[in-house]
Amino acid sequence: MSKIQLLISGGWVIDPIQKINEPRDLLITGGLIEAIGNPGEFDSIDLPDELRIDANGAIVSPGFLDMHCHLREPGFEHKETIESGTQAAAAGGFTTVCAMPNTDPAMDSVASVKFLVEKARVVGQIRVLPIAAITRGRAGLELTDMSELAEAGAVGFSDDGDPVSDGYVMRHALAYSSLLGLPIINHSEDRTIAPGGVMNYGFSSERLGLVGIPSAAEEAMVSRDIALAELTRGILHLAHVSTERSVDLVRAAKQRGVNVTAEVTPHHLVLTDDWVTGEATELRPHVISYEYDTNTKVSPPLRSGKDVQCLQQALDSRVVEVIATDHAPHATVDKLCSYDDAAFGISGLETALSMLVYLHDRSGVSFETIIRSLTEAPAKIIGREDLGSLREGTQADITIFNPNLQWKVDSKQFLSKGKNSPLDGVEVRGRVLKTIYSGNVVFSL
Repeated sequence: MSKIQLLISGGWVIDPIQKINEPRDLLITGGLIEAIGNPGEFDSIDLPDELRIDANGAIVSPGFLDMHCHLREPGFEHKETIESGTQAAAAGGFTTVCAMPNTDPAMDSVASVKFLVEKARVVGQIRVLPIAAITRGRAGLELTDMSELAEAGAVGFSDDGDPVSDGYVMRHALAYSSLLGLPIINHSEDRTIAPGGVMNYGFSSERLGLVGIPSAAEEAMVSRDIALAELTRGILHLAHVSTERSVDLVRAAKQRGVNVTAEVTPHHLVLTDDWVTGEATELRPHVISYEYDTNTKVSPPLRSGKDVQCLQQALDSRVVEVIATDHAPHATVDKLCSYDDAAFGISGLETALSMLVYLHDRSGVSFETIIRSLTEAPAKIIGREDLGSLREGTQADITIFNPNLQWKVDSKQFLSKGKNSPLDGVEVRGRVLKTIYSGNVVFSL
């Protein structure tokens, strides 16, 4: 046996790939999972205390994988850097993040992909995988050299934040995706339907005097992209679905055999557009709330309670397979302004788990389902099935969290540069205790 690096004992292990959901102990050597044993099986091994982790009362799972994250570097280092973003990710239990290409310059060249990979290798706390741009400059006009980008390390393609509006361009992107075996990830929004929209269209937007974004703006693009994926037999992944009708379209497409998957964010699973009006009491009964909180401005917008309930059911039934944070850190000045002028986005890496514990408590979605959506499912979609499990012989990427640990969110304490969180000051449950990447503890509470 190789030199033992860590022994994790006393925890409740959940690994959906291996169908493990019971107390187990883990032995880590050389950065790999050496063995998974029954409780107490490795107690006779003589180890110093610093190599033992007592996970009593905690859940032990494969390291979380975030398919949709903004690290902002290069170009917007005042909002986030690869170093600060991966520190925040580790604090949130993530051992892998997929970085979106809306940087400056856009990640649309082999050089830009290699920059991300190399910079992450030097300063990153965890694994960073590139999502390259679909089109040059993310302008939606001309396809990038997708094959070369894939060879350089890209695990998917997206013009994130800027939808590929030209159907002809999207058609050819999807055709290439089937050849490369990598997903096309489009921002599902027809902006001609709701130009200038800043929140969900409905009673709340009318009352606040804000331009609303109707569900149809998302659903029109979802419908188009599904039709093009069906035509080309391409690989389509829908980013941050947020409406009931989008879920219906995905479900029907899957039944027809279309190669489509979808993700949902923790905030779209839990928060409603009542948070914009300051009327929401769930999660924050003892926190003073107010109208026009710019930290609730996100794209797609927070939707209705009916949409949220539908998304929860879709996750539970695996119509929507993935939970992704869409971590979008901003500088204070980007949010310290009017609602119309504020930037879209929530800094979500460090509060994702707590939102999902709340989801579990309120809707009954199991921890096994939540963990699968953060590990096995995204790893499969990006073609990294070496990740997302605690199988013996695989890299020791592990998250240990206590679902019952209460804490008060203080965005000033975030490791992310982005302090833009609507949960600031809220008492929540569920906290990461330790994050282990390649056998090394990269975060410890």
